[in-house]
Amino acid sequence: MRPYEVTDSEITYRGKIVDVIVDTIVLPNGRTARREIVLRGEAAAVLPVDSGGNVYLARQYRHSLGQMTLEIPAGMVETNESPEECARRELTEETGLMAGRIIFMMKLHGAIGFSDEAIHIYAAEDLQKGDTDFDDEEFITVETYPLNEAIELIRTGAITDGKTSAALYAYAYAKPQK
Repeated sequence: MRPYEVTDSEITYRGKIVDVIVDTIVLPNGRTARREIVLRGEAAAVLPVDSGGNVYLARQYRHSLGQMTLEIPAGMVETNESPEECARRELTEETGLMAGRIIFMMKLHGAIGFSDEAIHIYAAEDLQKGDTDFDDEEFITVETYPLNEAIELIRTGAITDGKTSAALYAYAYAKPQK
């Protein structure tokens, strides 16, 4: 339930991966304001960690930044799919790995000021090799780093993705329960 009354809501854009709405809301002082919201829905992301403590990251082009990025595998939760099932699917599709054990670490709202997207983040352990299954528009290379080196890539700015940073820090410093 929203604490502010919505007096008008208009869908201003429908896209392949996002929709945009503009709401008019009544503020506590009685004035009205407009709020733009990017509707994205639920996603899942997964940090693959092997028995030696190495993490697997996907290097891919992100057009919004105009550059290659280093990220954990992630994707949108499909209809009738749980976030955990999505994490397992994305892990295999993007890295060719399968998880013997998957551990929920957190739920993250990465752009809470303007988007409803919720990302469920998992760690994957007891990894086994499988086959990748990239989407037609995905061109990904998988890179492996010791966990401490991946953390250093955040500090130096080589990793700037929020979900990836959160997952790496959570795994390194909070040691998820098994």
